[in-house]
Amino acid sequence: MATKRDYYEILGVDKSASDAEIKSAYKKMALKWHPDRNKTAEAEAKFKEVNEAYEVLKDVDKKAAYDRFGHSAFDPAGGFGGAGPFGGARAQKSGPFTYSYTSYGGGDQGTGFDFGGFSDPFEIFEQFFGGASPFGGARVRRKPRYGLTLTFMEAVKGVEKAVRIDGKEKKIKIPAGVDDGSRIQFEDFYVTIDVLVDKIFRRDGLDIFVDKNISFYQAVTGGTVEVPTVDGEVKLKIQPGTKPGMLIRLRGKGVKSPRGYGVGDEYVRVQVEVPRKVTKRQKELLKEFEEEGKKKRGWF
Repeated sequence: MATKRDYYEILGVDKSASDAEIKSAYKKMALKWHPDRNKTAEAEAKFKEVNEAYEVLKDVDKKAAYDRFGHSAFDPAGGFGGAGPFGGARAQKSGPFTYSYTSYGGGDQGTGFDFGGFSDPFEIFEQFFGGASPFGGARVRRKPRYGLTLTFMEAVKGVEKAVRIDGKEKKIKIPAGVDDGSRIQFEDFYVTIDVLVDKIFRRDGLDIFVDKNISFYQAVTGGTVEVPTVDGEVKLKIQPGTKPGMLIRLRGKGVKSPRGYGVGDEYVRVQVEVPRKVTKRQKELLKEFEEEGKKKRGWF
């Protein structure tokens, strides 16, 4: 039997990493290995491995169990009465959903639950036992929650996904504007959205931020450049004397509210490119530019 890799190693974080660091590392690795982006033969297996690691490390109780017992905490044969302290979980994939089959120990040892789409297979305590122990007390079944991973543009524009739940194929429509962590109710279940990190766009609420590199000449004299938006390239006028780091607002070019309450803006952060190497002639021109500037300052 192959030895499973350490969950911290999979995400590339230390054991002392904060929740925010773990989540950031997960998004980075999920983006790297997502089968829709990475077409290598190992991408799907790596992506599943990354998700498995995050499912445990993002939860305080599961993380504590893993830190103490390692992988055996979730192994049915790990010495915990036929199941780990949280039971044994096997993750599989059907369409865009990650789902798990889990067996729990204690009084119901050997009993299985097909979650048909759980991204969080260990949330049995919250979803089926109302937060109570599975080893006693009345069971209260709540609506199951499924995890769905979207690309940045799918979240911004909205998308229709074909998924399989309890052996039945369904189509669910994700509204435009959903954000990372959004929870949407469909019929008798919930979907929690996880949005992958984008290489170009960054999001803060309904606003979008992008970086745009311009030349030193453009920063001084002004000009027109093309910048990306979620609706395609647009022309942006650069004013003479634009300083590095300046934010230029594009009104209404952000994310539409999924509740229909308006639309955000896009902010373009201007980055001035400074050449690392210049020719002798360029140095002469820059020197003339500097000297001319000194003369101009002397006129006032």
